[in-house]
Amino acid sequence: MVSNRKVIITCAVTGAIHTPSMSPHLPVTPEEIADAAIGAAEAGAAIVHLHARDPQTGKPDQTPDAFARFLPRIKQATNAVINLTTGGAPYMTVQERVKPAEVFRPEVASLNMGSMNFGLFPMLNRFKTFQHDWEEQALENSKDLIFRNTFKDIEFVLQTLSDGGTRFEFECYDTGHLYNLAHFLERGLVQPPLFVQTVFGILGGIGTHPEDVMHMKRAADRLFGDRYTWSVLGAGRSQLPIAAQAAAMGGNVRVGLEDSLWAGPGRLAQSSAEQVRAVRQIIEGLGLSVASPDEAREILHLKGADKVAF
Repeated sequence: MVSNRKVIITCAVTGAIHTPSMSPHLPVTPEEIADAAIGAAEAGAAIVHLHARDPQTGKPDQTPDAFARFLPRIKQATNAVINLTTGGAPYMTVQERVKPAEVFRPEVASLNMGSMNFGLFPMLNRFKTFQHDWEEQALENSKDLIFRNTFKDIEFVLQTLSDGGTRFEFECYDTGHLYNLAHFLERGLVQPPLFVQTVFGILGGIGTHPEDVMHMKRAADRLFGDRYTWSVLGAGRSQLPIAAQAAAMGGNVRVGLEDSLWAGPGRLAQSSAEQVRAVRQIIEGLGLSVASPDEAREILHLKGADKVAF
């Protein structure tokens, strides 16, 4: 019997990890970010996960003004669920990182569930020339970078956004992050169904072996039972293999140029929409269906696009 389960595709179109010199296709300006999000939604993404950047340098910009330059256009052009980062960039304070979600009260905001080493410096082995001074320095500095997400920080984000009806994409980079989330669930500070995004392939977090994916799924099943919705994010070349494994195991998937610049060995993706189309082909090849934005809203118990502040 063919399953009628709906698979949610999230697309993260720019992020804060990759720098402009790494790909000419990485969205930087508000217009490029809006075009990328709209294109991803048209390709089948139910959720678009958004960061902002300085349009001149491409450096991550977590000011509400930066997000205001593209949010209304995306909302007007698509029915996709809009998910705003509270991760920002690892060197930002939690007060900076939460501000756009606090101002715009989106349906979903990301929330990193633990402090960790966040090593981006291996990308210096692949990329040697940079357009902007900040790019190489940011990668080099990640050798001595702790992405701070303490219990106090997490609680601050939860409390700051609690009155706006925003729900969360809980980003878990290792097993301990799942236990941190279980702690907040036990205290009643988060409410099921939990949208758990397990992240594979960031140096400092869990790896990308199929057994790592199985391990995180088993741990989440044990901790949350039927109170969560599982999704996966595979960094770099692991994006589609991990997505395929998770979809076959009952999970949802995230793709996009935030997580991987590639569409195949040595071939840069032309857009995040290209990655959405590729993962959609995998999902449908498994006999599964892709969730629409409204189906994703129902699955995740979201408040609806009419209740955001943009």
